[in-house]
Amino acid sequence: MSSSALTPSYIEPGQAFDRDTNYIEDRITRGTLGDWPVEPGRYRLVAARACPWANRTTIVRRLLGLEGVISLGLPGPTHDKNSWTFDLDPGGIDPVLGIERLQQAFFTRFPDYPRGITVPAIVDVPTGMVVTNDYPQITLDLETEWVEHHRAGAPALYPEARRAEIDEVALVIFHDVNNGVYKCGFAGSQKAYERAYHALFARLDWLEERLAGQRYLVGDTITEADVRLFTTLVRFDAVYHGHFKCNRNKLSEMPVLWAYARDLFQTPGFGDTVDFEQIKQHYYLTHRDINPSGIVPQGPDARGWLEPSGREALGGRPFGAGTARGPPVDAERVPAL
Repeated sequence: MSSSALTPSYIEPGQAFDRDTNYIEDRITRGTLGDWPVEPGRYRLVAARACPWANRTTIVRRLLGLEGVISLGLPGPTHDKNSWTFDLDPGGIDPVLGIERLQQAFFTRFPDYPRGITVPAIVDVPTGMVVTNDYPQITLDLETEWVEHHRAGAPALYPEARRAEIDEVALVIFHDVNNGVYKCGFAGSQKAYERAYHALFARLDWLEERLAGQRYLVGDTITEADVRLFTTLVRFDAVYHGHFKCNRNKLSEMPVLWAYARDLFQTPGFGDTVDFEQIKQHYYLTHRDINPSGIVPQGPDARGWLEPSGREALGGRPFGAGTARGPPVDAERVPAL
């Protein structure tokens, strides 16, 4: 279940957090096999700014230059018990799908859909049916199945020669960091919380050491592994440190990881997809079991993300043989820091 899925009623008191990882596994692929062929203009990516799993897809879509190929629907930062809603759009209606709730796209295809209505999700515009919400596969398919529609100069985020290492690194990051913060925040017992807390910070220490001598996680260019780590790191001080009790230290108190995260944030395609206000509103307003008052904190001061990282001294080529992105289109800009 997405971080931004509905409040996790499946967590039992006294138990550890257990993420539901059963998603709609359909894929959009090249060629004639499968029900969902790659087709520019056919699909709409629904991806809330608040959600780290959805944020992966908006970063990859930006880096690869797929904005004109796959449209973007942006739900608001909060949701009710049933679904994400398009309350930021005029009249509360998604202008392309014509729906008020993402739930409608799920129910159009599966009238009795029993699981959480999660983002990111890709919707088939002609039928209004959800295609997939399998977020780990969505980015991989954007990188490997949509290659004929990548921009000129798009980076190779999932290079074949590095895939085994990317997958290995991404897997441990998922268990201990991406999902690790949720294991802390939604722990049902002190023992479960402490176990997750120690695993999280042990892995962050491991990353601090790994990144001390290399600019990126795998090789000398940005890859899928960096995208997956970034979306958790960028939310760490604003949300996870306090709201999820991940408070041994802040990200900004870990010199290597803080510089690494700033380096990525300042890379076109990363920070220009991040909306800190929506992130805080989502977590602090939606998780009323953790934050009953619904008070959204004012800090931390996000302008620190714009401080020079110094990571360029380590070398590396952010986009490999490719080029940097230009600015986002006006409709997809986030507030400036």
